[in-house]
Parts: sequence; C-alpha cells; structure tokens
Amino acid sequence: MSREARVERATAETSIRVAVGLDGSGQSRIETGIGFFDHMLDQLSRHSLIDLEVTAGGDLHVDEHHTVEDTGILIGCALDQALGDRAGIRRYGDARIPMDEALATCTIDLGGRAYSVITPRPEPLNGINPWLELLPHFCESVAREARMTLHLDVAGAASVHHHVEAAMKAFARALRAAVEPDPRLAATEVPSTKGRLG
Repeated sequence: MSREARVERATAETSIRVAVGLDGSGQSRIETGIGFFDHMLDQLSRHSLIDLEVTAGGDLHVDEHHTVEDTGILIGCALDQALGDRAGIRRYGDARIPMDEALATCTIDLGGRAYSVITPRPEPLNGINPWLELLPHFCESVAREARMTLHLDVAGAASVHHHVEAAMKAFARALRAAVEPDPRLAATEVPSTKGRLG
C-alpha cells in the first residue's frame, strides 16, 4: 500500500500544494518564499526521512503568519491521508535533540487525538523575532490536522535559531519513529485496544 498523499488549497491569503511520502528517504523540494521556513521544512523532511514537496504562495506583504499556518495545515492533512487507517505503525515516537545550548524534546502519539502542548512560549531572546510565535503555531496546525498528540519542549536556548531548529529536528525524529511500520505488528493490525485509531 502506498503511504503517499497530495493535497492543495487556495484561499484569499495563500495558495499551497503539499506532497508527502512516508516511506521516502528525506528528499525535499520546498518553495514558500520564506527562506528560514524553507530551511526548517528541509530539516523536517531530512530528519524524518519523509519525502516532502511544498509550494506555497502567500500574502507575505502582510506578514509570514498565513503562509506558515496554512502550510502546517496542509502538511497535517497530507500526513493524515498518507497514514490511512494507521494500521501496522509504531504509533508513538519520541526524540531528544541538542543544538549547542538548546535541548529539544518531542513526544508524538498518532492515535487520532488532536492535541498539542508546546513549552515554553518564551519572550523574544534577541529582540522581536516572529519565529517564537510561528514555530508553535506551525506545529499546532500540523498536529491538529494530522490528528496527533504532540508534546514539544525546548530548554536552554540562547538563540532563536537554535531554539527553532532543535525543535524542528526533534519533531522530525519523533515523527519518523511514530510513522514507521512496526515489524512486530501485522500490516493490517491497528496499534490500539479499541481496534481502530481516530
């Protein structure tokens, strides 16, 4: 069974196309018009080993918020579709990723319950930096649409770049573990006592 999905959506604020391949090798083609976001999405793909294509156009003359949020929504939708009934997967994943002084911890459950806890929501470290707001908003959007429970925490960051990159890499590694087929489960077996996820 192919664990791939393509989704697209156009609004008055953004026009976005996303493709994911859960059994890929971490190849990405990213064009959002936001250089740092492109870099972070490349990290997400590379460290999750999920192939990811994103083409996004948005109202960047306003700010980056709509483009980042809507890209998160579409990535979450694509993940949800690619996972199908979620049979045969490990379901849970966790990772701890250091980046110099920053330490990010992420835990994921793909059990079909959309919930996210992202801490801390720090004050800007080096003046006003929108990524301290945009990162949690992106992750929450992915988690909601992918129907995952996400706990993400970053400690010790003295750099916004390190804070965001460590978080994205931890998210990626936890996601990689959660979507992987579990070799001890039959491909049709759902990892839940309920008999279904969602």
